[in-house]
Amino acid sequence: MMTENEIDEDAPIFAIAVAAELSGMHPQTLRQYDRLGLVVPARTLGGSRRYSLRHVEQLREVARMSSDGIGLPAIMRILELENRVQELHGRVRDLEDRMRAELEKRPGARVFAAGSTGSVVTLRHGTRVRRATEIVVWRPRTPIAPATGDADRPGGPAS
Repeated sequence: MMTENEIDEDAPIFAIAVAAELSGMHPQTLRQYDRLGLVVPARTLGGSRRYSLRHVEQLREVARMSSDGIGLPAIMRILELENRVQELHGRVRDLEDRMRAELEKRPGARVFAAGSTGSVVTLRHGTRVRRATEIVVWRPRTPIAPATGDADRPGGPAS
């Protein structure tokens, strides 16, 4: 959760000149990376590039990997995988939040048992039910229709 004083890492706020300065690159290099699909900034309605803090960090990482001798296709794949990992982390956080909210709505696990009349009884977690030895006969509410063709089959009711 973001506080009031934090900047959204994904907010496209930097023009190309500022992003180039923050990443230590020439603006033409940023344009080339955009054309290659390596680091793709958001666009304004007028078509100007806008970079986020995450883009600037990616540009710095590209420069570091490039200086280590890693080629641009490999860097592109690494960035794709890092983006996928980030997306999956977000999904996990969302699922954890949903699970936490669900557990807060239903504190304590609920257990269900059959009452003496056949009704469903809710029990609190850890409650034991006295075992009964009676037999309860189940009768369907609607009669089950016999399968068609039984009388014509060998071994059916007509035999």
